[in-house]
Amino acid sequence: MKRVRCGLLLLAILCVSPRAQSQVASSPSAPQSVALTLAQAEALAIKNNPQISIGNLRALVARQYVRESRSAFFPTASVNLTAVDSNPGSRVSAGTLNNPILFPRAAAGATVSELVTDFGRSSNLLSSSEFSAKAEDANSAATRAQIILAVDEAFYGALEAQALVGVAEQTVNARQALTDKVKALTDAKLKSDLDLSFANVDLARGKLLLLEAKNHADAALATLSAILGFPDSQNFLLVEEKAAIAPPAPDVLPLIQQALRQRPEIMSLESQINSAQKFSHAEHDLWRPTIGALGVVGEAPVRDDHIPNWYGAVGVNVNIPVFNGALFNARAKAADLQVEVDRQKLTDLRNNVARDVRNSWRETLSAYERLSVTQQLREQASLAFDLAQARYNLGLGSIVEFSQAQLEKTAADIADTSAHFQYALVQIQLSYAMGSPR
Repeated sequence: MKRVRCGLLLLAILCVSPRAQSQVASSPSAPQSVALTLAQAEALAIKNNPQISIGNLRALVARQYVRESRSAFFPTASVNLTAVDSNPGSRVSAGTLNNPILFPRAAAGATVSELVTDFGRSSNLLSSSEFSAKAEDANSAATRAQIILAVDEAFYGALEAQALVGVAEQTVNARQALTDKVKALTDAKLKSDLDLSFANVDLARGKLLLLEAKNHADAALATLSAILGFPDSQNFLLVEEKAAIAPPAPDVLPLIQQALRQRPEIMSLESQINSAQKFSHAEHDLWRPTIGALGVVGEAPVRDDHIPNWYGAVGVNVNIPVFNGALFNARAKAADLQVEVDRQKLTDLRNNVARDVRNSWRETLSAYERLSVTQQLREQASLAFDLAQARYNLGLGSIVEFSQAQLEKTAADIADTSAHFQYALVQIQLSYAMGSPR
């Protein structure tokens, strides 16, 4: 799942909309900071990401194939204009089996043809193209869900990075205050230089943590900006949507059943199987006869005396296949095998979807349990820090004890902050695996 999510994220970054790039390039006086909610981020990605446009266009192309297949049920008409200059009464005597007489003439006429029946082949081809169009619609929905998932992951990743910057800043401020206090006590000969040295080391660690947190936050904003279709990193002010923390579902089986019903990838492959089955029936129908009707009418204002001034005729043609070197057999067999290939793909996809839902559900359970654990860890680390600080101020504890308490408090703050955003993220990933994204 992690590799798949990384691949989707990279795909969305690479597919940056040129239209969005030109919009940013033409507005150099953009505001320094823009508030951005998750819903607004998703709307921007849907508008700017070309992969969504490609999916929609492919669905439109598939609908035109439906119109193309349906045209077999309608008559065709054409108008012909013909002018011939020849040696009057001469005949075509080489190159063909017929032996028509050639006369100079100029004529205009119309031809109308209509397929009476091909005993189901055209109907099966039409049904096949309709199922193919449904498959493309489902593929378009799957692409949209993948882009939204990438946006949500980048959004919560940036939120987490910005929150960790706040934790690092608080850590630096607290350690700076301690260093200043220890320095004053050292100058007054109330603390040793060792205490000041430990305080300076902790302060340097805090500053290093802050630098790393800011760098990670900048990278997260750059990633989010790229997914939204901006060539440069935007200074977004991310707005978190506060919501009550809901526990995960107690049983995974209903979630798997929902995923098997709703995942657009499964719906697409099911439509592809139906399309392949209809096409297979159409290929088997090649051995059936076809019956067509034809009518022509026209006038020859300029003609030889042997040609009447108008002509007209109607006819019916029955075409019965007899032998073609096993071509129809091979086409029917290939279509049958393709149906079986698609069925095996569907089985594999369903197994993978069930696995993904189960793994995402387990990650959700773990993340939910981590919330209470990290909260307890933060509370206990804060209590230990307060006690260590009090002991150090009273001269009962060493700077090593106090420094260790500081490190543990910082680690607990980071773990608790990350757990909050990780739970929101795994819930989104579970919704995507179930086929019900935001």
